[in-house]
Formats: sequence, structure tokens, C-alpha cells
Amino acid sequence: MSTQPKESGRIVVGVDGSDSSKAALRWAVRQAELTGTTVNAVIAWEYPPLYGSIGWLDAPQELEGNMKLWASQALDAAVSEVVKTSDTGRVTSTVAYGTAPAVLLDASRDASLLVVGSRGHGGFAGALLGSVSQHCTQHAPCPVVVVRGPGR
Repeated sequence: MSTQPKESGRIVVGVDGSDSSKAALRWAVRQAELTGTTVNAVIAWEYPPLYGSIGWLDAPQELEGNMKLWASQALDAAVSEVVKTSDTGRVTSTVAYGTAPAVLLDASRDASLLVVGSRGHGGFAGALLGSVSQHCTQHAPCPVVVVRGPGR
């Protein structure tokens, strides 16, 4: 176990553009305001798997720029929708390649708190937790807050 203290002033929040992730971002910004900390809004992207005549194939590399741009635009849109102008100074954005659980766990390695929405895009509408939030609650190196989306 590491004896180094965790960075006490950083809250990591997973954002994918869903209503649940926007609620998580809203909660994280409010918590940061109350505790005098900062927020790192994180979105993950990866190449979509393609199926061809010889099985699963990697997506063409030229999609990299588009996928990263789309992720960045989704993150920027969520931040501009949720974060008040007076709070933008406490929020940084990170766009990272990888699966959402892996990216969030890596980003939260030195954080004081990880905040995720209860469900993102996809999955089953009746599920209490999505696969990303469930994975994060089980494996995060710091405390995790799961925020339920509106209407839940």
C-alpha cells in the first residue's frame, strides 16, 4: 500500500454526454465548490470493432481523428451545458483513448473522489447500475459516488 497521500483537491467525473453523466458532472462541480477542490471531467473513446469476412477487425486508423474529435465535442457540450460560467475555472477536461472503465480508473489513481452516473448510453433501461459504474465501484483506488440521472 502506498504511503503517499492522495491529491486532496481533485474530483474525477466520467462524462459521456448522457443525462446520467451530466447529473454526475453537476454533482461533482457542486461538491468541488463546497470543498474548494477542482474537477477533471473525463471522456473515453476507442475504435469501434468491425466484423468482416475474416472475423473481428480493427477500425481504419483514419477514424482516429474523427473519434477523438467526436468525444471531445461531446465532452465540451456537456461541460458548457452543465457548468456555470463562474465555475469553469475549476473544471478541466480530458479526452483519453481506451475503454471507459480503464480510463476512469487510471484518471482517478491520484484523485480524492471518482464520480460516475448510474447509467450511460446503452444497456438495459431497468438496470440500477451500468457496466461502467459497476466496474468503477468495484475497482476504483478512491471513494466513488454514483449519481442517479434525472427522473430516477
